[in-house]
Amino acid sequence: MTRIDDTFARLKDAGKKAFVAYVMAGDPDEATSLEIVRALPGAGVDIIELGLPFTDPMADGPTIQLAGQRALDAGMTLERTLNIAREFRKDDDTTPIVLMGYYNPIYSRGVDKFLADAKDAGIDGLIVVDLPPEEDDELCIPAQKAGLNFIRLATPTTDDKRLPKVLQNTSGFVYYVSITGITGAAEAQADTVAPEVARIKSQTDLPIIVGFGVRTPETSEAIAGIADGTVVGSAIVERIGKGESVEKVAQFVKSLADGAHRA
Repeated sequence: MTRIDDTFARLKDAGKKAFVAYVMAGDPDEATSLEIVRALPGAGVDIIELGLPFTDPMADGPTIQLAGQRALDAGMTLERTLNIAREFRKDDDTTPIVLMGYYNPIYSRGVDKFLADAKDAGIDGLIVVDLPPEEDDELCIPAQKAGLNFIRLATPTTDDKRLPKVLQNTSGFVYYVSITGITGAAEAQADTVAPEVARIKSQTDLPIIVGFGVRTPETSEAIAGIADGTVVGSAIVERIGKGESVEKVAQFVKSLADGAHRA
């Protein structure tokens, strides 16, 4: 059982849905980023997605691309990203952290070293968007052997033939991408998402968390109402990019978390 598994079990017992928040590690700088991450559980965040800055984030829209660039410009690295997790764990040993990003920085570090370092830093799961199931031997299976959940994305174009392949080595939860396209591109619609969530649920017992296109407390509540929870990234990162204080960012996150928890 990972922290992710424990969190979903606890939420299920309480009859609550999960709220997941994405922030980019090192945005706008390492110290502020750590402050923001530390503030998230108090704002109602059940699981933290920590973005790993990368120079070519193909699945991300302008908001998260710019966040990654700000972080890289401020000197953020994979090691410093793990250090944010290490510092967070000094005060919080229960909130799960999922590292989300691309394979290149992990490959450059070396898979075995990365997995040992990530586990030691308190990372609980990985979302690596450019590693398809056909490459499971590369990172997914080693990660699970190391005690980390490997979380897969399903999308509106994941048809019934492809879905079993996507689900076969997934653990922790399934991340359903509510729209076709990049992050921050459109608004999620619960009536469109609901049948897709039901279709995935018919194939797995894992929780289904829906992300992409959730920007308001109302949408957070609506989407959480038809899934096991919701993810918000771009709308939070946008406020960080505008230079809002940690307190203001946390207040906004709390409004989104409250929406999901009302569902």
